[in-house]
Amino acid sequence: MSHANIVTEQLTAAGRAIEHDSFAVIDREVASHGYTADQWPIVRRMIHANADFDFNGMTDFHPQAVAAGVAAVLSHGTRVVADVEMICVGLSAPRLGHFGMATHQFISDADVIEAAKAEGTTRAVQAMRKAHRLGLINGAIVGIGNAPTALIELVRLIHDEGARPALVVGMPVGFVSAAESKDLMALENAVPWMVIRGRKGGSTLVVAAIHALLGLAEAQEVLQKASA
Repeated sequence: MSHANIVTEQLTAAGRAIEHDSFAVIDREVASHGYTADQWPIVRRMIHANADFDFNGMTDFHPQAVAAGVAAVLSHGTRVVADVEMICVGLSAPRLGHFGMATHQFISDADVIEAAKAEGTTRAVQAMRKAHRLGLINGAIVGIGNAPTALIELVRLIHDEGARPALVVGMPVGFVSAAESKDLMALENAVPWMVIRGRKGGSTLVVAAIHALLGLAEAQEVLQKASA
């Protein structure tokens, strides 16, 4: 991330120093990695969020994932559609606001709960369907950190109903269908994605990945302004 970033940095000098020192520790302790210069800041921030070096190697990217995510952020007004409220709460409102972004999640809506009960599905499935009905998924960054069924449903929406998110950040955690849902997403060529292979994941990792994208976008924004 560029040192010239302001919006996507910590608000205090002490906070910035701690975060930068943490990133430096991660860089030193990671013996090697196979990520590109744009992918590594995302993986590094995910490691920072959980102090878990397993994400070096477990995180996979569609070839266009980072470019698509940064472009979506820089287009201003791009939505973030999440499977759970935790992602929406975890994302920095000022950082999102700088890019005109808003978050959406429907997991606890009464109609979502009722549909899940009536159809014998999960709330996460119905929440993804509602987001698609409302026209919120197309062009959005979709972050899934809790519910594998949400990611499986999103893949179905892509295939069967033509949903076209700008980027899928698919990182559900769990023991039932979590690894399988991410493997399924990673087979997708119609939309860019980033996933964590295996059982590990979680909303914290989705937040970290999106914050890293915001940082990359601001760095590009700074360069664009400097060259204008």
